[in-house]
Amino acid sequence: MSDFAPVATSTVVKRFAVIGHPVAHSLSPRIHAAFSRQTGIALQYTAIDAAPAQFDAALAEFAAEGGLGLNVTLPHKTRAAALCAHLSERARRAGAVNVLVRTATGWEGDNTDGIGLVRDLTERHGLDLRGRRTLLLGAGGAARGVAPALLDAGIGDLFVVNRTPERADALADALAQPGRVHPRYLRDIAALGNFDLIVNATSAAREGEPLPALPTALAAPRAAAVDLSYGEAAIPFLAWARAARVHDAIDGLGMLVEQAAESFLRWHRVRPETDPVYAMLREQHAALATGD
Repeated sequence: MSDFAPVATSTVVKRFAVIGHPVAHSLSPRIHAAFSRQTGIALQYTAIDAAPAQFDAALAEFAAEGGLGLNVTLPHKTRAAALCAHLSERARRAGAVNVLVRTATGWEGDNTDGIGLVRDLTERHGLDLRGRRTLLLGAGGAARGVAPALLDAGIGDLFVVNRTPERADALADALAQPGRVHPRYLRDIAALGNFDLIVNATSAAREGEPLPALPTALAAPRAAAVDLSYGEAAIPFLAWARAARVHDAIDGLGMLVEQAAESFLRWHRVRPETDPVYAMLREQHAALATGD
């Protein structure tokens, strides 16, 4: 039996989707199709491209057409949280949502980004996060999704750096651990010393903007550098990480698969196996990179 052979069959096809802008690059439809084959749960999972001004209407249309759940990606994670009738505890702490579930009383929001990242780093890559002095680049929805889980995983001090100082301050305030979480401004980054864990949660590469200038001295010996993006969007930061001679340079593909599995569990009460799906996507990515 293959890794993706169905274990059962279902004749009821349920509708799910990922919504973002842009979203054509998303691997989420491929991931959930693999989970569907693996578990035998019939579903239709598509991608919806909606600019910020179209997000509310797109969400309402999806619900009216019978859609049951959505993954939410950039730039809609904080707006999605504001539209929810109910938030899970981890979504409330994050102030951002990447999973929506349609209920009789409206949308329920959850956030699986943080648990997805921590599971990928600790279980797949074998990292011990405890006590790591951590730099978080960015303060938007992606950063908000992972910061609480990193703190729960036992990292040391967390420094939040953002181009807009007010957003860094707002995220630090929301995390409510002033002795442990420190907002800083991008212009001051060279004075921060070095870090054991550096997480890029900015959307610069996706939006065609250059990566902020980062001194290679930010990386401590045996540091890990993680980009929450994957594919071409992760290339600039990972190139910097290798130039800084980090011990572990990790993209966001594993996190994507793990958060998707948590979303699948939230919708279907079944958690699929992630390793075969991750291996499939990594192999396909390698083949594309080499032209095979």
